[in-house]
Amino acid sequence: MAEAYIIDAVRTPRGIGKQGKGSLAHMHPQHLAATCLKAIKDRNNLDTSTVDDVIWSVSSQDGLQAGDMGRMASLDAGYDITSSGTTLDRFCGGGITSVALAAAQIMSGMEDCVVAGGTEMMSLTAAQAREKMQAGLNPGRMGAGNERLEKVHPQSHQGICGDAIASMDGFTREELDEVGYRSQQRAAKAIEEGRFAKSIVPVTDDEGNVVLDHDEYPRPQTTREGLAELEPAFTKIADMPLNESGTTFRKLVNQKYPDLEIKNFHHAGNSSGVVDGAAAVLLASKDYAKKHGLKPRARIVATANMGDDPTLMLNAPVPAAKKVLEKAGMTKDDIDLYEINEAFAVVAAKFVKDLDLDWDKVNVNGGSIALGHPIGATGSILIGTMVDELERQDKKYGLVTMCAAGGMAPAIIIERVEDFVD
Repeated sequence: MAEAYIIDAVRTPRGIGKQGKGSLAHMHPQHLAATCLKAIKDRNNLDTSTVDDVIWSVSSQDGLQAGDMGRMASLDAGYDITSSGTTLDRFCGGGITSVALAAAQIMSGMEDCVVAGGTEMMSLTAAQAREKMQAGLNPGRMGAGNERLEKVHPQSHQGICGDAIASMDGFTREELDEVGYRSQQRAAKAIEEGRFAKSIVPVTDDEGNVVLDHDEYPRPQTTREGLAELEPAFTKIADMPLNESGTTFRKLVNQKYPDLEIKNFHHAGNSSGVVDGAAAVLLASKDYAKKHGLKPRARIVATANMGDDPTLMLNAPVPAAKKVLEKAGMTKDDIDLYEINEAFAVVAAKFVKDLDLDWDKVNVNGGSIALGHPIGATGSILIGTMVDELERQDKKYGLVTMCAAGGMAPAIIIERVEDFVD
């Protein structure tokens, strides 16, 4: 089997995902994707007529984010018309899946050069969600309207699921707030030391003016005391009627776990930030890279996908990590660095606890609590962050995983390399 190599990885800054407040909120989502695709092309002197495919992730494929962004953004970025494109949805996990599928195509020998990535403009999806709610629809509820599915696998709001898992596993509010505080402190240090500078490419308008060149969501002034004062975010929504029968998000969880008392732990300070952003990863075979004078930065070691209980929704990262380690013939101690997406503090806390990991190896540059979580793009962002950090620390192996709606988690292990593997 051929090897798949990561040649380069870039991302946009993450802008606050709110209309009228975020610096990127007025942009077309295809422009954010094209920013990354153009940077990949220019930084690597890439002949785009030799790019076999562009595999892109977008979770909310609605409105301006609909219509196969992988193809449209590559055209917008000036790629040759012979370079094809496709778009996928694995909810939060799509950004890892796009890279995994690109790697699989190369490792199978079917393709030689693929650009993978993702985009999410949550400023758009938030506005669309409000419009749907005003129309009496319930956006974002998995399986909504499918009574047959809901009887077997009731699926609640992700925030309620986070609170349910924290209640079930005995985490305290203080423990989860510490995850949020740590994320902010580590992100602040990473930004101060320029650890993201290698991958971030500025977003410009049509006149070439810089729209955003830095992450604007982090709150480095965050304190433990300030976090302790925040009110839980999902208390009211947990008991909001979802239909005429009186179904609520809390009842959906209790339908499967009737004895579980769901306490409220998560809030804006220990949950992922709502942002806009995009990322791209260039992958190639050894033969292609050598022919075109490209130097590898990392090698794809193994990928895996895992499903878990869709009612609790957020618990698949631990079994996904175990599965990808087994596929690679490795143990958790072989991994130098971990990236587990901070969708909610409990996801990272449970990951570290269940795998008995040292926080010194996990999310060392902060995570989505501090930096934000542009749903379809985050997995690709984390893979790029991992490549940069393995190089910075002169480490070898990194594992990236994240929870996804529907009770899923993709996972990937990469190896930092300075040359091709024989």
